[in-house]
Amino acid sequence: MSVSVPKAALDFFKKLEKNNNRDWFNEHKKEFKAIEAEVKGVYNSIFENLNMHDEIDKMKMFRIYRDVRFSKNKLPYKTHFGGSFHRTKPKLRGGYYLHIQPNDESFIATGFWEPNPADLLRIRKEFEMDDEEIRDILANEDFNRVWGNTFVGDEVKTAPKGFSKEHKAIDLIKKKQYIFIKKYTDKQVLSTDFLDDVNASFKAVRPFFEYMSDVLTTDLNGVSIID
Repeated sequence: MSVSVPKAALDFFKKLEKNNNRDWFNEHKKEFKAIEAEVKGVYNSIFENLNMHDEIDKMKMFRIYRDVRFSKNKLPYKTHFGGSFHRTKPKLRGGYYLHIQPNDESFIATGFWEPNPADLLRIRKEFEMDDEEIRDILANEDFNRVWGNTFVGDEVKTAPKGFSKEHKAIDLIKKKQYIFIKKYTDKQVLSTDFLDDVNASFKAVRPFFEYMSDVLTTDLNGVSIID
């Protein structure tokens, strides 16, 4: 049986956007739980598809409840589904993310969202030493047809400490995140081939992941740092 995103999921979030309060949600919680269970089947299907060509050790579907303790936005509920897929570490690096939200706000993302300080420095040092291989990956026609040819994410204004702002790879070195995003309309999300497109798109990022996994599991001399 084919799995697809239910239209009810988008419809529910459209209503929640207008009624983002505990009373309304509690009245419709049974409806939400039924939709959530169906959507979890979508995430599980993607997990299974990914494991046919990658090694994913876990999938996490995030809860609808917002953590409002340190946020100016005190609305109690998210108006989207989100879930991540973790590649098996330490030999494989990077991850995948699926975001389902109405009004054409759905997207998939992949790459390195919050690299730890050691990984970020290692990536920057690699680009400082040799940026040819990463630029070849970004310039690949099949790759940038899906993901484009530039990273999305935050960056420092000039250059990180210890790096020259005049370096030829400073456009890569100054990044703080190395991610790619592909957006979808509601019509695309609800189509029968959505999961196939997501899987094919995730598969297309593998040259980047293989390169970055090699970088992050070796030192600057190419010697493995994992057992």
